[in-house]
Amino acid sequence: MEFTANWSYPTAVRFGVGRIAEIADAARAAGMTRPLLVTDAGLATMDITRRALRLMADAGMAVEVFAEVRPNPVEANLSAGIEVYREGGHDGVIAFGGGSALDVGKLIAFMAGQVLPVWDFEDVGDNWTRADAGAIAPIVAVPTTAGTGSEVGRAGVVTHEATHTKKVIFHPRMMPAVVICDPELTVGMPARLTAGTGMDALAHALEAYCAPGFHPMAEGIAVEGIRLASGALARAVEDGADITARAHMMAAAAMGATAFQKGLGAIHALSHPVGALYDTHHGLTNAVFMPYVLAFNRPAIEGRIARLAAFIGLAEPGFDGFMQFVLDLRARIGVPHTLAGLGVDGARAGEIADMAVIDPTAPGNPVPLTVEAARRIFASALAGRDLN
Repeated sequence: MEFTANWSYPTAVRFGVGRIAEIADAARAAGMTRPLLVTDAGLATMDITRRALRLMADAGMAVEVFAEVRPNPVEANLSAGIEVYREGGHDGVIAFGGGSALDVGKLIAFMAGQVLPVWDFEDVGDNWTRADAGAIAPIVAVPTTAGTGSEVGRAGVVTHEATHTKKVIFHPRMMPAVVICDPELTVGMPARLTAGTGMDALAHALEAYCAPGFHPMAEGIAVEGIRLASGALARAVEDGADITARAHMMAAAAMGATAFQKGLGAIHALSHPVGALYDTHHGLTNAVFMPYVLAFNRPAIEGRIARLAAFIGLAEPGFDGFMQFVLDLRARIGVPHTLAGLGVDGARAGEIADMAVIDPTAPGNPVPLTVEAARRIFASALAGRDLN
Protein backbone atom coordinates (compact mmCIF):
# COMPACT_ATOMS: atom_id res chain seq x y z
CA MET A 1 0.00 0.00 0.00
CA GLU A 2 1.27 3.50 -0.86
CA PHE A 3 1.05 5.87 2.10
CA THR A 4 0.50 9.10 0.18
CA ALA A 5 -2.62 11.27 0.40
CA ASN A 6 -3.92 14.84 0.67
CA TRP A 7 -6.36 15.43 3.54
CA SER A 8 -8.40 18.52 4.44
CA TYR A 9 -9.79 17.37 7.79
CA PRO A 10 -9.33 18.95 10.24
CA THR A 11 -6.91 21.08 8.19
CA ALA A 12 -4.79 20.62 5.07
CA VAL A 13 -2.57 17.59 5.70
CA ARG A 14 0.13 16.50 3.27
CA PHE A 15 0.76 12.91 4.32
CA GLY A 16 3.41 10.61 2.88
CA VAL A 17 7.03 9.53 2.77
CA GLY A 18 9.28 12.25 1.38
CA ARG A 19 6.79 15.08 1.61
CA ILE A 20 9.17 17.19 3.68
CA ALA A 21 10.41 18.26 0.24
CA GLU A 22 7.26 20.41 0.05
CA ILE A 23 8.07 22.50 3.12
CA ALA A 24 8.85 25.71 1.23
CA ASP A 25 5.70 25.35 -0.87
CA ALA A 26 3.66 24.76 2.29
CA ALA A 27 5.10 27.88 3.90
CA ARG A 28 4.28 29.94 0.82
CA ALA A 29 0.75 28.50 0.74
CA ALA A 30 0.32 29.73 4.32
CA GLY A 31 1.49 33.23 3.30
CA MET A 32 5.04 33.17 4.67
CA THR A 33 8.22 34.62 3.23
CA ARG A 34 10.26 35.03 6.44
CA PRO A 35 9.29 32.10 8.68
CA LEU A 36 10.66 31.35 12.13
CA LEU A 37 11.33 27.62 12.51
CA VAL A 38 10.65 26.58 16.11
CA THR A 39 12.17 23.34 17.34
CA ASP A 40 14.08 21.95 20.33
CA ALA A 41 17.83 22.08 20.95
CA GLY A 42 18.39 18.38 20.28
CA LEU A 43 16.56 18.44 16.96
CA ALA A 44 18.04 21.74 15.80
CA THR A 45 21.35 20.15 14.79
CA MET A 46 19.98 16.93 13.31
CA ASP A 47 20.07 16.09 9.60
CA ILE A 48 16.29 16.23 9.17
CA THR A 49 16.25 19.83 10.42
CA ARG A 50 19.25 20.84 8.35
CA ARG A 51 17.55 19.41 5.28
CA ALA A 52 14.35 21.36 5.95
CA LEU A 53 16.34 24.57 6.36
CA ARG A 54 18.29 23.88 3.17
CA LEU A 55 15.07 23.28 1.24
CA MET A 56 13.69 26.62 2.36
CA ALA A 57 16.95 28.46 1.68
CA ASP A 58 17.11 26.96 -1.81
CA ALA A 59 13.58 28.30 -2.37
CA GLY A 60 14.73 31.80 -1.45
CA MET A 61 13.18 31.93 2.00
CA ALA A 62 14.84 33.86 4.83
CA VAL A 63 14.37 31.48 7.75
CA GLU A 64 15.65 31.70 11.31
CA VAL A 65 15.73 28.97 13.98
CA PHE A 66 14.49 29.23 17.57
CA ALA A 67 15.36 26.15 19.62
CA GLU A 68 14.98 27.14 23.29
CA VAL A 69 12.20 24.66 24.01
CA ARG A 70 12.14 22.39 27.05
CA PRO A 71 10.51 18.92 26.98
CA ASN A 72 7.83 20.38 29.27
CA PRO A 73 7.72 23.96 27.94
CA VAL A 74 7.51 26.88 30.36
CA GLU A 75 6.53 30.52 29.94
CA ALA A 76 10.18 31.57 29.66
CA ASN A 77 10.53 29.48 26.49
CA LEU A 78 7.50 31.18 25.01
CA SER A 79 8.64 34.68 25.96
CA ALA A 80 12.08 34.11 24.42
CA GLY A 81 10.50 32.84 21.21
CA ILE A 82 8.14 35.82 20.94
CA GLU A 83 11.11 38.17 21.29
CA VAL A 84 13.02 36.40 18.51
CA TYR A 85 9.92 36.42 16.30
CA ARG A 86 9.31 40.15 16.73
CA GLU A 87 12.95 41.20 16.39
CA GLY A 88 13.38 39.09 13.25
CA GLY A 89 10.36 40.60 11.52
CA HIS A 90 8.96 37.14 10.84
CA ASP A 91 5.61 36.56 9.15
CA GLY A 92 4.81 33.02 10.26
CA VAL A 93 5.97 30.01 12.22
CA ILE A 94 7.08 26.57 11.11
CA ALA A 95 6.57 24.38 14.19
CA PHE A 96 9.00 21.50 13.70
CA GLY A 97 9.45 18.60 16.10
CA GLY A 98 7.64 16.78 18.87
CA GLY A 99 4.70 17.99 20.88
CA SER A 100 6.69 20.54 22.89
CA ALA A 101 8.13 22.26 19.83
CA LEU A 102 4.77 22.20 18.07
CA ASP A 103 3.01 23.70 21.08
CA VAL A 104 5.59 26.45 21.59
CA GLY A 105 5.64 27.24 17.87
CA LYS A 106 1.88 27.58 17.77
CA LEU A 107 1.89 29.71 20.92
CA ILE A 108 4.56 32.04 19.51
CA ALA A 109 2.45 32.54 16.39
CA PHE A 110 -0.57 33.19 18.59
CA MET A 111 1.03 35.49 21.16
CA ALA A 112 3.42 37.56 19.03
CA GLY A 113 0.63 39.97 18.12
CA GLN A 114 -1.26 39.99 21.43
CA VAL A 115 -1.10 42.56 24.25
CA LEU A 116 -2.71 40.53 27.04
CA PRO A 117 -0.67 37.93 28.98
CA VAL A 118 -0.85 34.33 27.77
CA TRP A 119 -2.72 33.16 30.88
CA ASP A 120 -5.68 35.34 29.91
CA PHE A 121 -6.31 32.88 27.06
CA GLU A 122 -6.42 29.68 29.14
CA ASP A 123 -8.95 27.22 27.73
CA VAL A 124 -11.69 28.12 30.19
CA GLY A 125 -15.09 29.36 29.05
CA ASP A 126 -14.81 31.88 26.23
CA ASN A 127 -11.39 33.27 27.18
CA TRP A 128 -10.23 32.76 23.60
CA THR A 129 -12.51 35.58 22.45
CA ARG A 130 -10.23 38.07 24.22
CA ALA A 131 -7.56 37.56 21.56
CA ASP A 132 -6.99 39.77 18.55
CA ALA A 133 -7.64 37.11 15.91
CA GLY A 134 -6.26 39.28 13.12
CA ALA A 135 -2.85 39.41 14.83
CA ILE A 136 -2.34 35.63 14.88
CA ALA A 137 0.45 34.58 12.52
CA PRO A 138 0.10 31.62 10.13
CA ILE A 139 1.50 28.24 11.15
CA VAL A 140 2.90 25.27 9.27
CA ALA A 141 3.35 22.18 11.46
CA VAL A 142 5.84 19.40 10.79
CA PRO A 143 5.72 16.62 13.42
CA THR A 144 8.84 14.51 13.89
CA THR A 145 7.25 12.26 16.51
CA ALA A 146 3.96 10.37 16.52
CA GLY A 147 2.24 11.21 19.76
CA THR A 148 0.62 14.48 20.75
CA GLY A 149 -1.05 15.21 17.42
CA SER A 150 -0.52 18.89 18.18
CA GLU A 151 -0.07 19.41 14.45
CA VAL A 152 -3.86 19.17 14.04
CA GLY A 153 -4.83 20.91 17.27
CA ARG A 154 -6.11 24.36 18.14
CA ALA A 155 -4.30 24.64 21.46
CA GLY A 156 -0.89 24.56 23.10
CA VAL A 157 0.24 23.46 26.56
CA VAL A 158 2.68 25.49 28.62
CA THR A 159 3.68 25.27 32.29
CA HIS A 160 2.99 28.24 34.54
CA GLU A 161 6.21 28.23 36.55
CA ALA A 162 4.81 30.29 39.43
CA THR A 163 2.13 27.70 40.19
CA HIS A 164 3.75 24.58 38.65
CA THR A 165 0.61 23.93 36.66
CA LYS A 166 0.20 23.02 33.01
CA LYS A 167 -2.14 25.40 31.22
CA VAL A 168 -3.98 24.76 27.96
CA ILE A 169 -4.12 27.87 25.76
CA PHE A 170 -6.78 27.73 23.05
CA HIS A 171 -7.81 29.66 19.97
CA PRO A 172 -9.40 28.33 16.76
CA ARG A 173 -6.79 30.13 14.65
CA MET A 174 -3.96 28.23 16.33
CA MET A 175 -4.84 25.38 13.98
CA PRO A 176 -1.93 25.10 11.52
CA ALA A 177 -2.81 26.15 7.97
CA VAL A 178 -0.78 23.30 6.49
CA VAL A 179 0.59 20.11 8.06
CA ILE A 180 3.35 17.95 6.61
CA CYS A 181 3.17 14.41 8.01
CA ASP A 182 6.22 12.59 6.66
CA PRO A 183 6.64 9.23 8.44
CA GLU A 184 10.27 9.12 7.35
CA LEU A 185 11.03 11.95 9.80
CA THR A 186 10.18 9.63 12.71
CA VAL A 187 12.49 6.79 11.69
CA GLY A 188 15.34 8.08 13.85
CA MET A 189 13.28 8.28 17.04
CA PRO A 190 14.78 6.22 19.90
CA ALA A 191 12.72 3.25 21.07
CA ARG A 192 11.83 4.82 24.42
CA LEU A 193 10.64 8.04 22.81
CA THR A 194 8.67 6.02 20.25
CA ALA A 195 7.02 4.16 23.12
CA GLY A 196 6.17 7.27 25.12
CA THR A 197 4.83 9.32 22.24
CA GLY A 198 2.90 6.34 20.88
CA MET A 199 1.20 5.73 24.22
CA ASP A 200 0.26 9.40 24.29
CA ALA A 201 -1.48 8.96 20.93
CA LEU A 202 -3.27 5.88 22.24
CA ALA A 203 -4.32 7.73 25.41
CA HIS A 204 -5.80 10.57 23.38
CA ALA A 205 -7.90 8.26 21.26
CA LEU A 206 -8.93 6.06 24.20
CA GLU A 207 -10.02 8.91 26.43
CA ALA A 208 -11.85 10.60 23.56
CA TYR A 209 -13.72 7.37 22.87
CA CYS A 210 -14.69 6.99 26.54
CA ALA A 211 -15.64 10.61 27.18
CA PRO A 212 -19.38 11.17 27.70
CA GLY A 213 -21.44 13.13 25.24
CA PHE A 214 -22.56 12.71 21.65
CA HIS A 215 -19.88 13.06 19.01
CA PRO A 216 -19.98 10.03 16.69
CA MET A 217 -17.49 11.56 14.27
CA ALA A 218 -14.87 11.86 17.00
CA GLU A 219 -15.67 8.36 18.27
CA GLY A 220 -15.26 6.85 14.81
CA ILE A 221 -11.89 8.52 14.36
CA ALA A 222 -10.86 7.44 17.86
CA VAL A 223 -11.59 3.74 17.41
CA GLU A 224 -9.74 3.54 14.09
CA GLY A 225 -6.82 5.40 15.66
CA ILE A 226 -6.77 2.85 18.48
CA ARG A 227 -6.85 0.02 15.95
CA LEU A 228 -3.90 1.46 14.04
CA ALA A 229 -1.89 2.03 17.21
CA SER A 230 -2.69 -1.41 18.61
CA GLY A 231 -1.10 -3.06 15.60
CA ALA A 232 1.74 -0.63 14.94
CA LEU A 233 3.16 0.72 18.20
CA ALA A 234 5.11 -2.32 19.34
CA ARG A 235 6.42 -2.85 15.79
CA ALA A 236 7.62 0.76 15.60
CA VAL A 237 9.39 0.41 18.95
CA GLU A 238 11.04 -2.87 18.01
CA ASP A 239 11.99 -1.88 14.46
CA GLY A 240 12.28 1.87 14.06
CA ALA A 241 12.78 1.51 10.30
CA ASP A 242 9.39 -0.19 9.77
CA ILE A 243 7.90 2.57 7.63
CA THR A 244 4.42 1.03 7.61
CA ALA A 245 4.35 1.01 11.42
CA ARG A 246 5.71 4.55 11.46
CA ALA A 247 3.04 5.72 9.00
CA HIS A 248 0.25 4.08 10.99
CA MET A 249 1.49 5.68 14.22
CA MET A 250 1.76 9.11 12.61
CA ALA A 251 -1.82 8.77 11.37
CA ALA A 252 -2.98 7.50 14.78
CA ALA A 253 -1.41 10.50 16.49
CA ALA A 254 -3.26 12.96 14.28
CA MET A 255 -6.47 10.97 14.71
CA GLY A 256 -6.19 10.98 18.50
CA ALA A 257 -5.78 14.75 18.58
CA THR A 258 -8.67 15.21 16.15
CA ALA A 259 -10.89 12.95 18.27
CA PHE A 260 -10.18 14.50 21.64
CA GLN A 261 -12.25 17.56 20.84
CA LYS A 262 -14.90 15.25 22.36
CA GLY A 263 -12.98 15.26 25.62
CA LEU A 264 -10.15 13.68 27.59
CA GLY A 265 -10.24 12.46 31.18
CA ALA A 266 -8.45 11.33 34.32
CA ILE A 267 -5.39 9.92 32.52
CA HIS A 268 -4.50 13.41 31.37
CA ALA A 269 -5.88 15.17 34.45
CA LEU A 270 -3.45 13.21 36.64
CA SER A 271 -0.59 13.18 34.15
CA HIS A 272 -0.51 16.95 33.79
CA PRO A 273 0.30 17.77 37.46
CA VAL A 274 2.74 14.85 37.73
CA GLY A 275 4.57 16.14 34.66
CA ALA A 276 4.57 19.70 35.96
CA LEU A 277 5.87 18.74 39.41
CA TYR A 278 8.25 15.89 38.50
CA ASP A 279 9.15 16.82 34.90
CA THR A 280 8.23 13.33 33.66
CA HIS A 281 7.66 12.52 30.00
CA HIS A 282 4.01 13.22 29.29
CA GLY A 283 3.34 10.17 27.12
CA LEU A 284 5.03 7.74 29.51
CA THR A 285 3.11 9.26 32.43
CA ASN A 286 -0.14 8.75 30.52
CA ALA A 287 0.92 5.18 29.83
CA VAL A 288 1.51 4.43 33.51
CA PHE A 289 -1.85 5.87 34.55
CA MET A 290 -3.83 4.21 31.75
CA PRO A 291 -4.80 0.84 33.33
CA TYR A 292 -5.52 2.38 36.73
CA VAL A 293 -7.89 4.95 35.21
CA LEU A 294 -9.52 2.23 33.11
CA ALA A 295 -10.18 0.23 36.28
CA PHE A 296 -11.64 3.28 38.03
CA ASN A 297 -13.90 4.05 35.07
CA ARG A 298 -15.00 0.46 34.49
CA PRO A 299 -18.60 0.84 35.79
CA ALA A 300 -19.27 3.54 33.19
CA ILE A 301 -17.35 2.19 30.20
CA GLU A 302 -17.43 -1.62 30.38
CA GLY A 303 -19.84 -2.09 27.46
CA ARG A 304 -18.09 0.53 25.37
CA ILE A 305 -14.70 -1.09 25.93
CA ALA A 306 -16.12 -4.50 25.05
CA ARG A 307 -17.18 -3.09 21.66
CA LEU A 308 -13.73 -1.58 21.21
CA ALA A 309 -12.02 -4.90 22.01
CA ALA A 310 -14.09 -6.57 19.31
CA PHE A 311 -13.40 -3.84 16.77
CA ILE A 312 -9.62 -4.00 17.14
CA GLY A 313 -9.71 -7.79 16.96
CA LEU A 314 -8.48 -8.86 20.39
CA ALA A 315 -8.42 -12.61 20.96
CA GLU A 316 -9.81 -12.17 24.47
CA PRO A 317 -13.06 -10.19 24.33
CA GLY A 318 -14.58 -7.73 26.74
CA PHE A 319 -13.19 -5.28 29.24
CA ASP A 320 -10.80 -7.80 30.77
CA GLY A 321 -9.38 -8.59 27.35
CA PHE A 322 -8.75 -4.92 26.63
CA MET A 323 -7.17 -4.37 30.04
CA GLN A 324 -4.82 -7.30 29.39
CA PHE A 325 -3.98 -5.85 25.98
CA VAL A 326 -2.97 -2.56 27.62
CA LEU A 327 -0.87 -4.30 30.26
CA ASP A 328 0.82 -6.56 27.69
CA LEU A 329 1.54 -3.64 25.35
CA ARG A 330 3.07 -1.57 28.13
CA ALA A 331 5.28 -4.46 29.22
CA ARG A 332 6.35 -5.22 25.65
CA ILE A 333 7.49 -1.66 24.91
CA GLY A 334 9.13 -1.00 28.28
CA VAL A 335 6.60 1.21 30.07
CA PRO A 336 7.01 1.02 33.88
CA HIS A 337 4.09 -0.56 35.69
CA THR A 338 4.11 2.08 38.43
CA LEU A 339 4.84 5.76 38.87
CA ALA A 340 7.89 4.84 40.92
CA GLY A 341 9.43 3.67 37.65
CA LEU A 342 9.29 7.29 36.47
CA GLY A 343 10.94 8.61 39.63
CA VAL A 344 7.66 9.76 41.19
CA ASP A 345 7.06 9.35 44.92
CA GLY A 346 4.05 9.97 47.14
CA ALA A 347 5.29 13.13 48.81
CA ARG A 348 3.02 15.41 46.79
CA ALA A 349 0.02 13.10 46.39
CA GLY A 350 -2.44 15.54 47.95
CA GLU A 351 -1.21 18.43 45.82
CA ILE A 352 -1.47 16.30 42.67
CA ALA A 353 -5.03 15.27 43.51
CA ASP A 354 -6.06 18.88 44.12
CA MET A 355 -4.51 19.93 40.78
CA ALA A 356 -6.03 17.01 38.89
CA VAL A 357 -9.65 17.80 39.68
CA ILE A 358 -9.34 21.38 38.37
CA ASP A 359 -7.38 20.37 35.25
CA PRO A 360 -9.40 21.27 32.13
CA THR A 361 -9.38 17.62 31.03
CA ALA A 362 -11.01 16.34 34.25
CA PRO A 363 -14.65 17.08 33.28
CA GLY A 364 -14.36 14.65 30.35
CA ASN A 365 -13.86 11.64 32.60
CA PRO A 366 -16.83 9.23 32.40
CA VAL A 367 -16.86 8.87 36.21
CA PRO A 368 -16.69 12.16 38.14
CA LEU A 369 -13.13 12.81 39.30
CA THR A 370 -13.22 13.94 42.92
CA VAL A 371 -10.18 14.74 45.04
CA GLU A 372 -10.65 11.46 46.91
CA ALA A 373 -10.88 9.52 43.65
CA ALA A 374 -7.80 11.25 42.25
CA ARG A 375 -5.84 10.34 45.39
CA ARG A 376 -7.01 6.74 45.12
CA ILE A 377 -5.98 6.41 41.47
CA PHE A 378 -2.63 8.04 42.19
CA ALA A 379 -2.02 5.65 45.11
CA SER A 380 -2.88 2.67 42.91
CA ALA A 381 -0.52 3.83 40.17
CA LEU A 382 2.24 4.40 42.70
CA ALA A 383 1.88 0.96 44.30
CA GLY A 384 0.73 -1.03 41.26
CA ARG A 385 -2.56 -2.34 42.62
CA ASP A 386 -6.36 -2.20 42.30
CA LEU A 387 -6.70 -3.21 38.66
CA ASN A 388 -9.61 -5.56 39.27
